Amino acid sequence: MSTVQKPQQPATPPPTPRPAASKSSYAPAPKKEYQAFLFDKENYMWMIGGVALIFIGFLLMSGGKSANPHEFHYEEIYSFRRITVAPIVILLGFFIEVYAIMKKPKDTTAA
Repeated sequence: MSTVQKPQQPATPPPTPRPAASKSSYAPAPKKEYQAFLFDKENYMWMIGGVALIFIGFLLMSGGKSANPHEFHYEEIYSFRRITVAPIVILLGFFIEVYAIMKKPKDTTAA
């Protein structure tokens, strides 16, 4: 009875260590500077107001559900509040958002 021997794998040499890089080859670490916000506090307040108006407009537009799904209440669905007031409030909210984004800060300093 003969046994089949597997051929031995050649031993792999240990990995050669990389030479240590000198500190001069790396760029110096950048100093941490104060990172200013993109907008001022006033801009963010305008943005919050715009989002609030958009939310209020969608709340004004919601509703109109009837207890019986087979009944259609024209006055509830097509009321002045849902068809006219709510879209105007939503558009005002979007206009305020655009204004808040485009508004420049009061003191612009060139650094």
